[in-house]
Amino acid sequence: MEFSEYIKTANVEDVVLRQPLHPPGRGTLCITGHHLLFSDREEGSCQQVLLLLRNIDAIEKSGVCRLSGSSGTITIKCKDLRVLQLDIPGMEECLNIARSIETLSCLDSMSELYPFFYRPSNASLRDQWGLSSLERHYSQMKELHDRWRLSTVNRDFSVCPSYPQAVIVPKSTDDDMLEKVAKFRQGGRFPVLCYYHKKNGMVIMRSSQPLTGANRKRCREDEQLLQAVIDGSDKGYIIDTRSSQQALQARMTGGGLESKSCYSSWKRLQRQMERGKALQESLIKLVEACEDESNNMDRWLSKLENSKWLSHVQTALSTAGLLAECVERDGHSVLVHGSEGTDSTLLISTLAQLIMDPSCRTLEGFLTLLEREWVQAGHPFQQRCAHSAHSHARLQQESPVFLLLLDCVWQLWRQFPLALGFSEALLLRLATEAYASDYGTFLGNNQQERCALGVKENTHCLFQALLRPRERDCYSNPLYEHTELAIWPSVHPQSLQLWRGFFLRWTPQTHHLEEAQEEIRNMVIEWGKLALSSCPAST
Repeated sequence: MEFSEYIKTANVEDVVLRQPLHPPGRGTLCITGHHLLFSDREEGSCQQVLLLLRNIDAIEKSGVCRLSGSSGTITIKCKDLRVLQLDIPGMEECLNIARSIETLSCLDSMSELYPFFYRPSNASLRDQWGLSSLERHYSQMKELHDRWRLSTVNRDFSVCPSYPQAVIVPKSTDDDMLEKVAKFRQGGRFPVLCYYHKKNGMVIMRSSQPLTGANRKRCREDEQLLQAVIDGSDKGYIIDTRSSQQALQARMTGGGLESKSCYSSWKRLQRQMERGKALQESLIKLVEACEDESNNMDRWLSKLENSKWLSHVQTALSTAGLLAECVERDGHSVLVHGSEGTDSTLLISTLAQLIMDPSCRTLEGFLTLLEREWVQAGHPFQQRCAHSAHSHARLQQESPVFLLLLDCVWQLWRQFPLALGFSEALLLRLATEAYASDYGTFLGNNQQERCALGVKENTHCLFQALLRPRERDCYSNPLYEHTELAIWPSVHPQSLQLWRGFFLRWTPQTHHLEEAQEEIRNMVIEWGKLALSSCPAST
């Protein structure tokens, strides 16, 4: 496809740009296949704005262009919550630009997206792609080798399209058995190991729901696999991220839950977590509240409460805390699943690992955790992050589960400022990149799709880029102190706060706060350097 087919007007002079935190600028607007570029032409100004078209969530539908004299106005709402306004001279030019934006911001073919064209000068496509693999992770975990094995039953993605090619399973289960278990779990997502707790040898497994159906079907192989997980232990826990009623209703459509009679060694805990449409609508309501300019505090607090976003944060942290408590304090292994096993399951398993495992709290450890638990484990980024909070398109499979994770991590970061080795800036960067990126890391919905597209061969890896020296300095926490202790978050309502750095990031108040935080960060770094230089050399 030639992008020029969709660009009738490539550039316009004398355009006025209005954007948050900056005075209006007058200059040249250019549109390319992937970007909107504005260059301020006014004397003494060198302002440039480069906006990835994929970052555009909506153009206001109340008249894309409104006639104002001889000019039209386009209001652009971005996935990172920015709102830009372009005053364009000439209605025809305005309409042409608007049509181009609408088309090029929603390209259907993933191979036409910008990551396949992005070629930074400081990286090569021959560089290592990704931080780790399941094979490498397994080889490094020597403690696993007695009871666990690496299976390549999914080497061609035929057993489970959303799983990686290699998974870790009990040694006593062969591949034929895994294939039978996969047919008994939704989407083929049979129970696999995602975390081994070195302190006591307990594990976290994750899967999708069992397909018991209305007739309460059984799968002996599934029962044997789970029994092998707790071999030598009196019991395990199953944390189901649905309510009891939702789990029972799922039977009517072929899903279900593990019965007490067939899984007698497992105790089921129901912890309802919203997902899908409910979570997306919660985000939309929260953003509407944050954009309310009425300056009425009662109205603002009412809208914030009605969005229920902080309730979702509380539930996620509470459920993750329960999971960590089962493993760390009670000393039992846990299986986590909801329905599909690609959303809330990954959310709480990730948070639980952050709570328990100090190796996940470093900058590199956290990025490796995200790669393993979200990218490799099959979170459908392409579907969930197709739109943010401004889109007028009918909701399909959008859901801000990954954004909810980052919000929960921010709550941990705020409650334990010394325990996490990365900064808030990293969380903000990841929140932006998940919705629109130069990199191929979040492309597609699973490893199978990324392999078919040749993502590793034809795009660059975000996580590798974030660990280059300059970026590492920017995204590291200068206050970080390693601790082997678990970090147990408080989930009381008064302990949870709105993530202002993200949801209010384009307001002057938050901008000033960020500037102050950056000054403090630089001071801490300088003090650290002075302290090191004043230390006597070791003999």
